[in-house]
Amino acid sequence: MDYHVFIVSRIRELHTRGVRTREAIIGGIGGSAGVVTSAAVIMVAVFSILATLSIISTKMLGVGLAVAVLMDATVVRGILLPAALAVLGERTWYLPRWLRWVLPDREPAVRPDGAPEDEEAVLSVAREKPGQLPAAR
Repeated sequence: MDYHVFIVSRIRELHTRGVRTREAIIGGIGGSAGVVTSAAVIMVAVFSILATLSIISTKMLGVGLAVAVLMDATVVRGILLPAALAVLGERTWYLPRWLRWVLPDREPAVRPDGAPEDEEAVLSVAREKPGQLPAAR
């Protein structure tokens, strides 16, 4: 789950810098692919070692976890995540007004049609330095 958050936050960071969603997906996946792949390889290797032990339940656990991590790194993060974000497009970043209390210092919500919700919020984001994300509280 942490690598999923890592990839999506990288994509979001590119999007907030003004990159279109499709290009942000390509850049985010490409920029984080090495980290995610190397972590998956390490985890698959560790879980595969469990499959060499003599206890049957440990072997099953090792094989199951190795296959799960391998499928997660290839199918979910390499195919399903980018495809889902590309299909959603700009709607990926939409946050309904009633959920704004969850992320109070987030940049303004953009409606699914691409229009910002209020002009003052757009102006406040435009005043920030490009590429700089708001500080977390």
